[in-house]
Amino acid sequence: MKSDLTLNQKEHYKRDGFLIIEDFLSAEELGFWRQALDEALEKRAGRKMPDREEVYGKGDDADKSYYDNVFAQLINLWKDNDKMRQIMLDERLGKMAAELADVDGIRIWHDQALIKKPWANPTSWHLDTPYWSFSDKRALSIWVALDDATYENGCLFFIPGSYLKTTFENPGIGKNMGVIFTMYPEFSKSRSVPAPMKAGSCSFHNGLTIHGAHANMTSGQRRAMTCAYMPDGNVYNGIPNILNEEQLKNLQIGSPLNDEEINPLIYKK
Repeated sequence: MKSDLTLNQKEHYKRDGFLIIEDFLSAEELGFWRQALDEALEKRAGRKMPDREEVYGKGDDADKSYYDNVFAQLINLWKDNDKMRQIMLDERLGKMAAELADVDGIRIWHDQALIKKPWANPTSWHLDTPYWSFSDKRALSIWVALDDATYENGCLFFIPGSYLKTTFENPGIGKNMGVIFTMYPEFSKSRSVPAPMKAGSCSFHNGLTIHGAHANMTSGQRRAMTCAYMPDGNVYNGIPNILNEEQLKNLQIGSPLNDEEINPLIYKK
């Protein structure tokens, strides 16, 4: 794993709000991640969460059929698969996230497998952090390609520097690819940067960086394993997101999000 960040990489992330790392995983590590995902998917049998099917904040009824064909999404695989737990709780990943976010401690918010099936819809331009149960402009995600991510099968695109001006307002992922630019018109004429990646490469991006992905125009799948990271010290903002009813009973707006069973601290400086 290429887990040592250079000064140039940190400066690139700080400027653009995203960073691509080629050949992040070795061939052996890539094989292990793929095996972990295969086992986790088989155990889940299509369920999005360990404890339930649906997740708050993903599309609305009118867009449900469209959204369901954007990607297959399975969340918190680390909670019910030992191999995925080993991967996601790796302190090296936490250290990289903390260094890019410039924070002392990092917690997992949630992992997720994002699988664009054959002929899947595009992922419209959107932000990540507004979905989550905390509000922190430093939050970020890693996105690891488990198949080659190409122009044809749905690679990511980013709007450089957008995270410096966006807020927690977000139209969500729906049928209109560019609806986010009605909310942030200053970026409507921005240059987008594609991020095709070989399997085993990765990207990090800030949760307020505008990003999206192509449709899958092929008969194959495009698998990615991702994890959202929450800087330590955050509190509940009132958005349920991945939290279940039992967990929400113990939270009020302003409650610390520091339960090790839900959001483990994987790195502390």
